[in-house]
Amino acid sequence: MSPKRILIDTDPGIDDALAFLLALASPEVSLEGITTVHGNVSAPQTTRNALSVLELARASQIPVYQGCDLPLVKESLLSPETHGDSGLGYANLPEPTTKAQAQHASDFLIETILSNPNEMTLLCIGPLTNVALALRKEPRIAQNVKEVFVMGGALFHPGNTTAQAEYNTYVDPHAAHIIYHSGMPITLTPLDVTYQCIFTPDDLKRLQKIDSPITKFIADSTRFYMEFHDEYQRIEGCVINDPLTLALTFMPEICDYQNLVADVDVSSGVGLGNTFADVYNYDKKTPNLRVALGVRPRQFMELFLERMESLAQKIS
Repeated sequence: MSPKRILIDTDPGIDDALAFLLALASPEVSLEGITTVHGNVSAPQTTRNALSVLELARASQIPVYQGCDLPLVKESLLSPETHGDSGLGYANLPEPTTKAQAQHASDFLIETILSNPNEMTLLCIGPLTNVALALRKEPRIAQNVKEVFVMGGALFHPGNTTAQAEYNTYVDPHAAHIIYHSGMPITLTPLDVTYQCIFTPDDLKRLQKIDSPITKFIADSTRFYMEFHDEYQRIEGCVINDPLTLALTFMPEICDYQNLVADVDVSSGVGLGNTFADVYNYDKKTPNLRVALGVRPRQFMELFLERMESLAQKIS
C-alpha cells in the first residue's frame, strides 16, 4: 500500500515538532508540505521552527508555507508560558538555512487539495485560521480533501486555556466554527483522549539511551513542557496532543470514536472557544464530526517511543 499523503497545518510548538518527527519516522505516511500559522508563537516564529525541525531531521526538502499571523476575528493569544519564548522550550536549534516558500499557506492548501482530488489528508494541529481562510476562498476544497484530522477541543474534559476551552480552538474559535460546519470528513482529537497520553520522565530516559540530535532535541524541548504541566496542572510528564493526532492517520485503532453533532461557542461570554456536542442529538441533525473519546495510551506511547528510537538511530 502506498503511503498516505499528508499536509500538516501547524503552530510549532513542542508537541507539533514531535508530530513532525513521528511523521518522518512513519513509513505509512508521506509528509508533502507544512503550513504554519500563529498560535504558540507568532507565524514568523512558527515558520522558523518548522524549517529548523525539518533540518534537524534531515528533511529540509519538505516545503514550508507561512500563513496567517492573526485570528479571523478575536485578538491574538500566544503561549510562551507553555512552549517558551521560541516555541520549542529549552531547545536551541540553529537558524535554518532553508527558507519558506513565497506562496501563502492558504493558497498552497487550495492548490494542492484541488490538484489531487481525494488524495490529500490534512492534519490540523494549531489554530484553524489558515484552513478557514482557504475554505472561504475556495469552498470546493471541502469536497476534494480526502480526510481532515483536527487536534482541538475538550468535550467532557476541562479546558487547558479557560475552564472550558482547549487552546487551538480558543485562539481562533471562529475558524473552528467554519471548519466544523464545512462538510469535510473530520476526525477530532480532543483533550478527552490526549490528556491520557502522557510522555513521562521514564519515557524520556528510555530515549536518552540513544545519543542523537533527535533525542537531545526531544529532551531539551519537553523539559520546558514538563515544567509547565507540573506547575499548572500537577501532571508528571507532558501531554503530547499532536503526535497522537498524527498517529490516528495510520493507526486509527488506538482510539474509539463517536459520530457526534458538535459545535464551538463563538459568543463573547465565558464559554468562548468551548467545543460541545449534542450527545443525544435533540435536534436530529446529521453528525458533523467523528470524535475520538476513548484511547489506549500506552499502545500509542510505545509506537511513539519505538519510532523516535528508530529515527534517532538514523540521525546520529
